Amino acid sequence: MNTAEEMYQYCLDNDYGEGLTRKWGIKHFALIENALHRDEQVLMCFMGLHNYVGGAKHDGNYAYALTNERIIMAQKKAIGQEVQSVAIDYLNDITLSTGLIYGVVTIDTMKEVFNVALLKGQAQKINDKIHELLLSHKGERQEYQADSQSSADEIMKFKNLLDMGVITQEEFEQKKRQLLGL
Repeated sequence: MNTAEEMYQYCLDNDYGEGLTRKWGIKHFALIENALHRDEQVLMCFMGLHNYVGGAKHDGNYAYALTNERIIMAQKKAIGQEVQSVAIDYLNDITLSTGLIYGVVTIDTMKEVFNVALLKGQAQKINDKIHELLLSHKGERQEYQADSQSSADEIMKFKNLLDMGVITQEEFEQKKRQLLGL
C-alpha cells in the first residue's frame, strides 16, 4: 500500500476517514506517496481534521500514514502543500478522547502535539490500530536488537579465541560470516 489511490481506498475500506472529497483525499495521499523512502512501508493510514481545537478551529483535512519508520502528515492546498513527519522513536504517546460525536486522536511527540478529529467510532478504531502496530513494531525492534547483541557477543568471544591463538583467522572469519548471516 504505497500509492495514493491504495492509501485512500484503505481508509474507505476500514472506515478510517475519507476527507472532503475523493479527489482531495488522493491529492493529500500523493504527498505522502512522494515522501516515502525507498524501503519504507505504509502500515496503516487515515484522514482527519488536523490540529483540531473545536468545530471551526482546525487546519482542515489531512492524510496520515503510519510507516515502519514514522508518522507522515500531509495536506495539499489550493496553493502549496504541508508535509510533516515524526520518527516513531520521537513519539511520546498516542491517546484518545471522545465526546458525543467526535473523537480526537492525540499524537504527542517530543516537539509538538497533534490533535486529529474524526467521528467517534473512527477515532476509536484508528487509535486501537495505531497501538497494535506500534506494539508490534516495538517487539520486532527489541527482537532485532537482542539478536544483534547476541551475535555481537558471540563474535567477540570468537575474536578473543583468535587473539589467544585457539582458532585461526580463517575459522574466525567463517564463524563471523555465519553469525552475521552472510
